[in-house]
Amino acid sequence: MTAPSTALPESLAKIVQRFARASNPKQGYEQLIWFSKRLPAIEDADRAAENKVQGCTSQVYVASSLQEGKVFYRGDSDSQLVKGLVALLVEGLSGLEPDAILDLSPDFIQQTKLNASLTPSRSNGFYNIFKMMQAQAAAWRDQTV
Repeated sequence: MTAPSTALPESLAKIVQRFARASNPKQGYEQLIWFSKRLPAIEDADRAAENKVQGCTSQVYVASSLQEGKVFYRGDSDSQLVKGLVALLVEGLSGLEPDAILDLSPDFIQQTKLNASLTPSRSNGFYNIFKMMQAQAAAWRDQTV
C-alpha cells in the first residue's frame, strides 16, 4: 500500500471546501445536520453486527458494495451529528476505487474545520467510521485481485 495521499478525490474535495467556508462552528454543525437529512435510509440487513462501527459511543453502521470496480457505501447512526459525519463520508467516498479510498488519510477532517468543534468522542467516532470504510474497501480490493 502506498503512503496516504494529500490530494483528495473530487467528490470529497467539494465537501471539504463546503465545510471550510463555514465562518463559525455552528454553521459546520448545521451543515452536518443537512448532510444527515440527505442520507438515504439503510435496510435492516445493513444493521448486521459486521457493519457496526466499533469504538463509537453512538450506534453507527456502515455497509458497502462493489459495483463495476467502485465501492459504494450506505450508513446510519442514532446521533444526528454522527449521522452527518457518516453522510459526509458516504457521499465523499462512494464511487471511488478501493485503492483510492485506501490511499486517503483521515486528516482531511482538519480542512473542514469540524475537528476544532467536535468533541473528542465524536472525533474518535469519525476516525473509527473512516477506518471501517477503508477496511471494507480493502476487503473488496482483495476479492477482486
